[in-house]
Amino acid sequence: MAAAAGGNVQARVAWLVSRQHGRPVLKPNKPMVLADRVANKKSRLGEATCITEMSVMMACWKQNEFSERACTKEIQAFYTCTAKAEAERKARANLDNMGQTGTLTPKQATKLLQRYPNKKQVT
Repeated sequence: MAAAAGGNVQARVAWLVSRQHGRPVLKPNKPMVLADRVANKKSRLGEATCITEMSVMMACWKQNEFSERACTKEIQAFYTCTAKAEAERKARANLDNMGQTGTLTPKQATKLLQRYPNKKQVT
């Protein structure tokens, strides 16, 4: 199935580039092949967590003139949330290090592309 899909894509690209149907739709300025390396971009930072708990805790502090005794429940909820978020972050980092997330880091992708470079086609 994958081979058939690959052939279909190649046929579609050939049709888009050809002049057979008038002006070509695509005008590639470089050869349409994979490069032997990937840009080494850092992954994005995750979204902020525990914002709700933190704002509830700060509102409680403001209402109670920054007394920690009056806001122990809110403080504990915030600490629980941050501990849970940190544990999830560490678990995700461990999966990334073991390569079980289904995506490759730029470094891993470059290593694979250099191991299996593109063969130059002779026409």
